[in-house]
Amino acid sequence: MTVLTTAPSPQRPWLVADIGGTNARFGLVQAPGEPPGRVQVLALRDHAGLAEAAATYLARHAGDVRPTAACVAVAAPVGRDGVFRLTNAHWSGSADGLRADLGLDHVELINDFEALALSLPTLGPADLRALGDALPAGGAPAAVLGPGTGLGVAGLVWAGDRPVAVPGEGGHVDLPAATDRELEILAMLRAELGTAGAEQLLSGEGMTRLYELVARLHGVPVEPLSAAQICARRTDPLCHETLETFCALLGSFAGNVALTFGARGGVYIGGGILPRIWDVLHRSDFRRRFESKPPMERYLRAIPTALIVAPTPALSGAAARLAALELV
Repeated sequence: MTVLTTAPSPQRPWLVADIGGTNARFGLVQAPGEPPGRVQVLALRDHAGLAEAAATYLARHAGDVRPTAACVAVAAPVGRDGVFRLTNAHWSGSADGLRADLGLDHVELINDFEALALSLPTLGPADLRALGDALPAGGAPAAVLGPGTGLGVAGLVWAGDRPVAVPGEGGHVDLPAATDRELEILAMLRAELGTAGAEQLLSGEGMTRLYELVARLHGVPVEPLSAAQICARRTDPLCHETLETFCALLGSFAGNVALTFGARGGVYIGGGILPRIWDVLHRSDFRRRFESKPPMERYLRAIPTALIVAPTPALSGAAARLAALELV
């Protein structure tokens, strides 16, 4: 097992990062158990790669201090050799390359939803909003999923009292349609793209695509809208129907994830989109569709679901990953 030689301190902090398809979030951990501080968000488009963005962040926030270790969560699969290529952006790199470029003693490179899963034990009631009758209580296998630039999925299991994240690429499974209208949407999606993966509708770009497909079903020509614009125009009939359909499909998808992981400890919803439309989400068909899996309704009814509203949970998960390494 990898070991770290020093705990974080103001003089030798840990660098943590969450690299999505659009933005990169960075922070510093300056004491054991302390949440990441000096958080800054940088746009991927403004930087050639991970090392350049990290160097920009450190120049602004670390001064003469040199971090000893880093954990970077990326929106991509991470190979056994520590190499990654972002699924929805142009960055690629490796743990060895980042360690050499930044002069670090150790670099952990993990999937972004692996980091989000590791953050779950750190979340309190103020970081969550219940989607149903109760908040998750923890202590049992759990799952986290979330639409953002892409669609991420991960699980969390326990080895004794130690949480262990189970990363995967569940966002690319087939979409679970449950109504005639959704079947029509999926048929159009397959005709257009040759497939109907969940991320193709349950993501930022997917919401735009869903809006255009809903408009085509109504025979209405529309201008393309971004996910942010659709969320902002939620009272517009087409935008409203898009959001309702999005939430219903997400509920069915989340129910599938719960059954796959046996997530009796709860299913947590992350990502950057849903906190913007909480008013729509909590009144939507999400929870009914989550439970509607005959003959497993009773099983799913007992699994709580919650929306994560903490601002940078993946950074806390990255810090937890470093903290779990044995110190010598």
